[in-house]
Amino acid sequence: MSEVMRRFGTATTDLHRSMRDAADRIGEFLVDAFHFLALFAIGATTVWSAVVAFIGMVAQGRASLGDILLLFIYLEIGAMVGIYFKTTRLPVRYLIYVAITALGRVLVEMVGAEHRTGMDILIVTGAILLLSFAVLVLRLGSYKFPSEGPKADTITHASPLTNSSKKDRTRRVFLRA
Repeated sequence: MSEVMRRFGTATTDLHRSMRDAADRIGEFLVDAFHFLALFAIGATTVWSAVVAFIGMVAQGRASLGDILLLFIYLEIGAMVGIYFKTTRLPVRYLIYVAITALGRVLVEMVGAEHRTGMDILIVTGAILLLSFAVLVLRLGSYKFPSEGPKADTITHASPLTNSSKKDRTRRVFLRA
């Protein structure tokens, strides 16, 4: 009787493990499918919005500084989608770059259209300064404490034909971060 119970226990454990493995594979597939669909939707929306904005500039016959900054925002969002598509990592710095560019666009519109010189300009420039400091902290942090990602993300191998020093390789890694 105990042998039957042991076999039954082993069989149920194996069945449970295989069901969990199947559920994990299906769940990973569904999550990846959602990520890909969402990335394509975000990328297509970004391209569509950039094209509409560009056509509007062409129709006007000119592009203002705010329009050009808007195109830079679309460019950064597109780059962010591309990086996430390739690495499945969301580059937080790009979000901060988008925020800095958007605040720069607000600042240009405030000064250009309304010729304000008050507290709201100081608040926007202070926010840009704070975000710039956040980028600096992120860059220094990623340099001092690199993530435990794939080796290709953190190490640049020197070519056998070149004789670059370790300091140069470290500098190149920091500049890519």
